Amino acid sequence: MTARILVVDDIPANVKLLEARLLAEYFEVLTAEDGMTALSICDQTQVDLILLDIMMPGIDGFEVCERLKQNPRTAHIPVVMVTALDQPADRVRGLKAGADDFLTKPVNDLQLMTRVKSLVRFKALSDELRLRAETARDLGLEGLLAPHQGHLDEPGLVLLVEGRANAQDRMARALKGIADITAIGDPQAALFEAAEKPYELVIVSSALEDYDPLRLCSQLRSLERTRFIPMLMVAEQGEEDLVIRALDLGVNDYLLRPLDPNELVARSVTQIRRMRYTGQLRSSLTQSVEFAVTDSLTGLNNRRYLDTHLTALVERSNRRGRPLSVLITDIDHFKAINDVHGHEGGDDVLREFSRRVRGAVRGADLACRYGGEEFVVVMPDTTPEVASQVAERLRNAIASAPFKVSATGAMAPVTTSVGIATLEKSGEGADSLLRRADQALYQAKNAGRNRVVGVAA
Repeated sequence: MTARILVVDDIPANVKLLEARLLAEYFEVLTAEDGMTALSICDQTQVDLILLDIMMPGIDGFEVCERLKQNPRTAHIPVVMVTALDQPADRVRGLKAGADDFLTKPVNDLQLMTRVKSLVRFKALSDELRLRAETARDLGLEGLLAPHQGHLDEPGLVLLVEGRANAQDRMARALKGIADITAIGDPQAALFEAAEKPYELVIVSSALEDYDPLRLCSQLRSLERTRFIPMLMVAEQGEEDLVIRALDLGVNDYLLRPLDPNELVARSVTQIRRMRYTGQLRSSLTQSVEFAVTDSLTGLNNRRYLDTHLTALVERSNRRGRPLSVLITDIDHFKAINDVHGHEGGDDVLREFSRRVRGAVRGADLACRYGGEEFVVVMPDTTPEVASQVAERLRNAIASAPFKVSATGAMAPVTTSVGIATLEKSGEGADSLLRRADQALYQAKNAGRNRVVGVAA
């Protein structure tokens, strides 16, 4: 794992110390001696992680962090504050400014490298999702591309795994208002619970009776339904080795007892926000993929998807010596429908036409909107005779009842013409197959419309 890390500190000895540790792990290191220089570097070059001192001349680390998190171009960069300040109030202020973590001077080597590697992994994941979700800008979803800061819009769903009732009560009271807490003492029951509900954070106590808390963390990271849920470890003083192992296993953050309620709240809010951010990016990615291959008006696959998928199906059919049929269906006199009922009425007809196409074809068939009022259905392992039966069923489904125009309530009679071409063992390509189906459609139109015409290979 490698990454570009920016070290910001006004004391050269501190910079050199951190730089040497990071270079030994093969990280690329940039340095800055004040906050304004750090902001300029982040604005001009790619940075994967920032180790940021708080007490600096000019603007301090808190303000640097706030500016970074307010800028959409830099808001996703993880920030670790490295400071001699160790009061809970300072940590809470840093977390509210958007810091992802704290390291207290003198910095423990193992904690430094574990924190850095954990946050670099998170940055790599979010970068990949952000890159794939860039098309969200075209969909008016710019807000998905920057993490949300500040308070939560609604309470997070949090699972607390703690066997002691008094500890459960204290943490539940501290998190009241920012989280809906489910507290469970049995780790195995907690594992099943986490897999059943959309939790946004799991808080795991190190003091689990007769059960290794690291085992629970490992299981949560292993299960498909829980692997992305943030985990917060609550450990005892002196359990630093356990914390380091937990972070290696994928735990996102930790707290040491005695707990400061404000720090518990701040760290929980940070993890819940991060969960929502990556969830939004994944959702945006899914939407982008769906929009790329789906016709927005009809919900059918579009021509882009057809071009790719049909080529693969034709090659497979040729390789296996299996038949494959394609039909092209076209709404008869569609221009007249638009002229009489307007384009909104035409859209109503296209949507209903698509619905009837889906109802008439078989589950294994691929129905796509080819463009305008033309639709294509690809039928794998289908002979000309069976393809003709499917096409006739589709033609009858269209002609059997008029289409309703929602704006006016009018009923529009609609018919369709269908052309079929079948690939058997000819070795021809997808373009040739579609061209023959289109020629068959042209014959159906010339023969009077509202009919099926098929040609074999």
